[in-house]
Amino acid sequence: MLVKTYGSAVYGIHATTITVEVNLGTGINFYLVGLPDSAVKESHKRIVAALRNCKFNNPRHEITVNMAPADIRKEGSAYDLPIALGILAGSAQVNQERLGEYVIMGELSLDGGVQPIKGVLPIAIQAQKEGFKGVILPAANAREAAIVGGLEVYGVETIKEVVEFLNGDRQLERQTIDVEAEFRQSQERYEFDFADVKGQENIKRAMEVSAAGGHNLILIGPPGAGKTMLAKRLPTILPPLTLEEALETTKIHSVAGKLGKHASLVSVRPFRSPHHTISDVALVGGGMFPQPGEISLAHHGVLFLDELPEFKRGVLEVMRQPLEERVVTISRARFSIEYPASFMLIASMNPCPCGFYNHPEKQCVCGPGVVQKYLNKISGPLLDRIDLHLEVTPVPFKELSQERVSERSESIRARVVAARKRQAERYAAYPGIYCNAQMSSQLLQEICVIGDEGKQLLKTAMERLGLSARAYDRILKVSRTIADLDGSEQIRTEHLAEAIQYRSLDRDGWAG
Repeated sequence: MLVKTYGSAVYGIHATTITVEVNLGTGINFYLVGLPDSAVKESHKRIVAALRNCKFNNPRHEITVNMAPADIRKEGSAYDLPIALGILAGSAQVNQERLGEYVIMGELSLDGGVQPIKGVLPIAIQAQKEGFKGVILPAANAREAAIVGGLEVYGVETIKEVVEFLNGDRQLERQTIDVEAEFRQSQERYEFDFADVKGQENIKRAMEVSAAGGHNLILIGPPGAGKTMLAKRLPTILPPLTLEEALETTKIHSVAGKLGKHASLVSVRPFRSPHHTISDVALVGGGMFPQPGEISLAHHGVLFLDELPEFKRGVLEVMRQPLEERVVTISRARFSIEYPASFMLIASMNPCPCGFYNHPEKQCVCGPGVVQKYLNKISGPLLDRIDLHLEVTPVPFKELSQERVSERSESIRARVVAARKRQAERYAAYPGIYCNAQMSSQLLQEICVIGDEGKQLLKTAMERLGLSARAYDRILKVSRTIADLDGSEQIRTEHLAEAIQYRSLDRDGWAG
């Protein structure tokens, strides 16, 4: 007897529907075909034990399970439930009528319990797209799937519940969530606030500029100056996620299995801070069964690289292309997967190995040429993609001991949102561009027009400070953002002057 159940396989951040065909014939063998990996092959043992412990009859037949399309690799333990239900339906223990209406996924315990799985959101989106009535999933994943509207989502604890539901002996509670309400409610939940930061007014201003234009940023300063503290507070001044961005970010976190139990929508911008021992595969994504890396998990958020020179050279160089393209492509012999990677890069570093070069009080003990050698660990092409270079100096005692409360993230965020709105209107005719940092060279010439006075200022700055050609474009982009924050249509000289001071590392003679 032939029975069909439906599951799903996730590739990249998209799902493909898998038809699980179960045929019961004469004999006693079990065959599993359709390119399964070891975890799928082991499902037979789990299914046999689960059926026995739930008092179902284990059919004494030759069972052939085909997972179609047969040329796509199937991985993971999430196919246990659809295979088990196919076997039960083939032996007339489950009603087949309703079986084809649902996409069913779940890992089975030996006692018949249904364990959570990864990548539920893409699975639910694909099920809705293909016109399935609903999905049956582990209870821990039900909230995540309920984000998708127009789909019946049922969370189950055991295989017994699914069998009784399909046979019409039990009513399962449909999982529903008000996405809009939940999204609005959890949007403002920030752990940190700029009000906690004493002093550092010039750095806060630079971070406001960075957030308003989507510019990458590097903080250079001695230990204890507050670089990490400032970086952690950057997501709090970024514009809130739109519902579309939140869905895309949730998709990536779902595929990577980072959402946790009973989680639903990612409503705040992600902040990822990998350790400097990270490998290049862990950063950009990949592996035997490709998974999103840290740069994709930071999509629509912030990637913070603390102690930048300590990262392996090869790890930093693989970021070059994603920083430009805002997407990372993982290519293998049999397939190619794309993960989105539109993130803001925030890096921090000490100016030298001892950490006290340019310190107002302490003496640097590094020998001649050591500082330059330390800075050379970061390649020119990577620095080229960082718009703002900021020197962070330690906060003096006078400012630390002040009772005055600093400006809150909320009021800074309001100014950033207003600047982003101006940019959205400006780039409405250019798809894929939504902030100043993404401007091409051609757009730069059209949009960043400066007067004779501004040109003279730039010329003087480039000659006196020894600024490189790479700094020129960056200064123009940043000055456009400063003008947007100011509500100005024109780039004025004061906007250019402020942008010039954010190019510390390009100055001739910096660090020797």
